[in-house]
Amino acid sequence: MPLSLQYSPGTSLCEIRIGGILKRSEFASCEQELAKHISAGDQPRILVILDHFEDWEANEDWNNMDFMFSHGEKISKIAIVGAGNKEAEVKAFSGAGMRRAPVEFFATGQEETARAWLLA
Repeated sequence: MPLSLQYSPGTSLCEIRIGGILKRSEFASCEQELAKHISAGDQPRILVILDHFEDWEANEDWNNMDFMFSHGEKISKIAIVGAGNKEAEVKAFSGAGMRRAPVEFFATGQEETARAWLLA
C-alpha cells in the first residue's frame, strides 16, 4: 500500500496512511500537498496511520529537513498509530522533540484515541 493523504479543511485534520515501503517520492508529494494547506493559512493536525509499514525506501536522501524548517512551526500536533516495535524509529523520523508540535505515538488499534487527542 502506498502513501495516501486525506485532508479535512473544516478541522485541519490531515490523515496520512502508510503501508509497505515508504518511497521518498511519495513522501515529497505529501510534503508538497501539506505545504499548500499551510500556505493557505491552515495549521494541520496530522494523523499518521502505519498499516503494515515495513521501512523507508533504501538509498534515498531522507535527511532533507527543508519542509520541517520551512513549514514545521505551523503544524499543530502529530499523532502516529502503528506497531510498537516501530515507535522509536518513527518518532525520530518525525522529529519528535525537535519541533514545536507535540508528537504522540499510539499502538495499532488506537486510531480513535489518537484522533480524539489531535482534535482536543
